[in-house]
Amino acid sequence: MTSTPLPLADAGEAADLAAFLVRLLRFDRAAAVRLQAVARGAGPAGEGEGVEGRGVEGQGVLAVFGRLPLGGSGALAVRTARLAGPGEPVDVTVSAGRLLDGIDEKANTVTLADPVTGPAWAGLLPPRTGWRLLAEPPAFEVFPELMAAVREFKERSEAVPEHHRTRPVLDALADEIWSRPLSAVPDLPLRAAHASYVIGFLKPAVPLTVHRAGGWLRLTAPAGSIAVRAQAAPGAGLGLSPLLG
Repeated sequence: MTSTPLPLADAGEAADLAAFLVRLLRFDRAAAVRLQAVARGAGPAGEGEGVEGRGVEGQGVLAVFGRLPLGGSGALAVRTARLAGPGEPVDVTVSAGRLLDGIDEKANTVTLADPVTGPAWAGLLPPRTGWRLLAEPPAFEVFPELMAAVREFKERSEAVPEHHRTRPVLDALADEIWSRPLSAVPDLPLRAAHASYVIGFLKPAVPLTVHRAGGWLRLTAPAGSIAVRAQAAPGAGLGLSPLLG
């Protein structure tokens, strides 16, 4: 690890970041995360213009990107935190577990882990700018639909005979359910809402926004964002937009 901890500006940020990493590691104990630390106004990828408002003069922003493997596809979870000072620019991929070890909740600091060879998704992040607001769906409308889909997945997966309940079978079922459009925002797949829920961002009463930038969609709650690739239009060429691995 580096020897100099990064101080976080807001009380409790270190604990919140630790909770984010713990949830991520439940899905993949060997998970990697990509970190970007930028000066105020630069805006980490995936947060777009919105992250600028989190900082004040002289402060930077740290963004942590992690992939949630939901079915055969995935979603990127983005957690940001204000730094207590401008700091040095950072853009590195590290072990999520080692980064968790470097968090000091009492001191409200994070010490970066040594770089690792990043997975394919880490080289394909959402754009920093160009996000266009699509909708502001009420969480109380999103939540019941999401919970119904969670129950459907549980019931249908349990109905599969145990000797057929393989990872490819469960992934196919998950893709069928989570690729459905969200009723409140038909452009957004249920996968984004599900990812936001399991990582701890989506709760029944939080304000939500949905933005689009090129081939990316972003569901944002106060605690963080979920970014997914938009589905290609029927007939679109297969090689035009690489999908998340």
